[in-house]
Order: sequence, then C-alpha cells, then structure tokens
Amino acid sequence: MKAFMDKDFLLETETAKHLFHDFAEKLPLVDYHCHLSPQEIYQDRRFSNMTELWLGGQNPDGTLAGDHYKWRLMRSNGVEECYITGNKPPYERFLKFAQALEMAIGNPMYHWCHLELQQFFGITEPLTEESAPRIWEICNEKLQNDPAFSARGLIQKAKVAFIGTTDDPIDDLQWHEKIATDETFSVVVAPSFRPDKAVNIHKAGWTAYMARLAASVGKKTLPTMTDVLDALTLRLEYFHARGCKASDHGLDYVPYQNCTLEQADKVYKKALKGKALTTKEVEGFQTVILLHLGKAYARLNIAMQLHYSCLRNNNRRIFTLQGPDTGVDAIAQNTCGGNIAKLLSRLDEAGACPKTILYSLNPVDNAQLGSLIGCFQDATVPGKIQHGSAWWFNDHKVGMQDQMISLGNLGLLGNFIGMLTDSRSFLSYARHDYFRRILCNLVGAWVENGEYPNIDASLQKIIEGVSYRNAARYFDL
Repeated sequence: MKAFMDKDFLLETETAKHLFHDFAEKLPLVDYHCHLSPQEIYQDRRFSNMTELWLGGQNPDGTLAGDHYKWRLMRSNGVEECYITGNKPPYERFLKFAQALEMAIGNPMYHWCHLELQQFFGITEPLTEESAPRIWEICNEKLQNDPAFSARGLIQKAKVAFIGTTDDPIDDLQWHEKIATDETFSVVVAPSFRPDKAVNIHKAGWTAYMARLAASVGKKTLPTMTDVLDALTLRLEYFHARGCKASDHGLDYVPYQNCTLEQADKVYKKALKGKALTTKEVEGFQTVILLHLGKAYARLNIAMQLHYSCLRNNNRRIFTLQGPDTGVDAIAQNTCGGNIAKLLSRLDEAGACPKTILYSLNPVDNAQLGSLIGCFQDATVPGKIQHGSAWWFNDHKVGMQDQMISLGNLGLLGNFIGMLTDSRSFLSYARHDYFRRILCNLVGAWVENGEYPNIDASLQKIIEGVSYRNAARYFDL
C-alpha cells in the first residue's frame, strides 16, 4: 500500500517520478486566470484563522466572498447554511468543513486541501473530525504570527511569477498600479478585461451598467452602438497600458449572428428603451461586440479567453439570498462549436484573429474543441488557439487526464499552456502541483508503454513547457 499523499503522490511509474521531481516540481507558476483581489494583494491581507482563509464569509456590505467549491461540499454533507456562509463561530465552521471533507473520497477538494496543508503549513496528518482541533491550532498560529503567511507571503511561498486577475472594464485599476510600483513585491499582477456586463444586453442590470461604462470614459451617455464600441476600446487600451495580457468572456454559449453595425445600433437603442429583444437580436448585438473586441485584442496582443456552457444560479432561493458565484451552478449542454468557428473565421479573414483560449464546462466538447483549434493555428505563436485546461467541474484527476489526452490525440499537447487556478483563494496554488503530477504521470505512462521515446531532452521540453514555459511565452512574460 502506498503512503497517503507522499512525495510521489499520483506518480505511478519511475519515469513519472523523474519527470515531476527533476523537471516540473520546482518551476515557478503562471496563474493567468484567477479571481484574487488585487486590493488584498497590495494591502498584504492577513487572515485571522483557517476559516477566513478557506471558507470566507460575509463582507461588511453583506455580500459573500469565499470558496464556493467548499460551500457545495458542506451542503452535500447536510451542513446548515449558517455554518457555511453565515456567522457561526469560526472554529465551529471549520469543524463542519473537516467533517464534510472526511467524506469527500474521490473529490479533488480532498487532495487540494491536503496539498495546501502540506505545502504551506507542513502538515501531513489527514484532516478529520478528530484531528481538526490540532490542525486548527497549528495553522492559526502561523497565520497570526508568521510574517510569511500574509497574502503576499503565500503567493511568494508558492513561487508564483505572474497573476492575471479578473476585472471589470470600468475598474480604475488603482490596486494594480500600486502593486506595479511597489519594489518590495516582485510578482507581476496584471488585470484581465472581463466585459460580460456590457455584452449581456438581455440580462438584468445591463442598462444601469451602460451608464457606468459611459461615466468611465467621461461621458453622460453612450447614445449609439459606435459609442459603445469606442468606450470598450478606450477601456481596453487603459487596461493594456497597465499590463493586461488577457481578456475573459464568461458566456452561457458562444453566439454568432450575421449582424451589421447599423442593425446592432437599432437593437442597442431598442434595449435602452426597455423593449424586449429576440434571441436573434441579442446574439447579433453580442456578435458585433465580440468581433470588435477580437480585432482589438489582436492589435494589442491580448489573449481572448472564452468560457462557456455553465448553467448558472440554478437554486433561486440561494441566488436571491446570496447572489451569484455561491455554489449553485452546474454544467450546461450547448452546441456552439459552429458559432466559435464562424467567429474565429471572421476574425481570421480580417487578419485580426487574436490568441484564443477556449473552455467548455461540458467535457463532452473536448474532442470538438481539440479538432476546432487546429483550423486556426498560425505562425504568431506555437499553439495560438488553445483548448483551455479542464475547467471548474472538470479540474479533477479524470477531467484533467481526459482534456490532455484529447488535446494530445487531436493537437500538440507539447504546446499546451497548462493550468490556472480560476480561484479566489491564496492557497489554491497547490492545484498547479496537482496538475503537474497528473501531467507527469500521464506522459510517464506513455513513455513506459513504448508510445513515446525515453529521450530526456524531448521530455524535458514538453514537461517544462506545459508546466511553465509555454504560458510564459504565450503571454509574453
């Protein structure tokens, strides 16, 4: 029997151990998509206890911040909501999470949490209901007294080289500017442009948001579609001047409709008057924005990320009480590969197809994406169009393996830009270690099965590339 999560965790062959320990393990991290707070990074937030760090909770304004992966786990264990997102005493909430985690065999959260305890706190004991008091005390002592356990300290302990946060176009990016001029912190923290609120013309709050977008470019209103596109361009250039390397679009599905600027203008003005829109009108408006921004991304060398097929806010009671991103989302079934192809083809025809990373939350789409990306590659950068890493409900062992196997079958796995955290937690960098172990075990099995030659120089190029160097090259770090 193997030891529990020892140094060779998930490494099933000697080749896998060699690839991980000699090539992957010590490389820095490029976390090009996450949801960390730049304000907390600049202010070097300290956490009072493990509940704050792991579970989060209510902000002073009543909104919620925390790890909804963990909240789902606790709900699945029958825990009352007051212990999950409420104001019960921190230790009681931690204990409830420990009880749930003990039941989470097969769930990646079990591995992530124990990797975090090992790598950051030096704790190798499994977290159980029985061990929870000891682990609580050890972790809290470090969080409260060790200077290396602040937000910045945790980032540096994980050897992070680059962080791409997720930011609204109207954000003034003051915290990014302050981080960039702080000579005491060497990690690059860049904003990422997420214009979902402007794109989603059919969703609640859109009209009010457009007024805020206008104010961000010094205008009272944006009367025409041209004004909207110009405002988004100005904000994107503002982001670019402050180090932006990527955009991010969170879409229900990727739309595409043939729509002229004039037609989109009519739809825009109709929506401003509060009139109902048809699906075709919504998709036409969105397509015009996506094409416009895609060309701007290409001009500025900003990567376009498209995340889609999430069925959001399914539990109306929890959504009404707690808002979005609180653990009530699921995988959707959308067939939009043809729309993605049309979008990229239009951009390609214009000589303005940007670097693009495609993520579907539905793993059924793996082969479609793996075949689609090969249609639009060019000499700009190896792997210009990427099948993004296993996302959200797929970032477990099987999901990561399946995504990489599919990419290997249909494209060039050696040019993959690898893992990201997509997280709000300062401890979640352990997920990169998890990913690298799965990568090395997969490649190691292929080598030991005679499917790829045991050539160290070639294997080093692949493992180091997928773990770090490809992303560094892709984002011009």
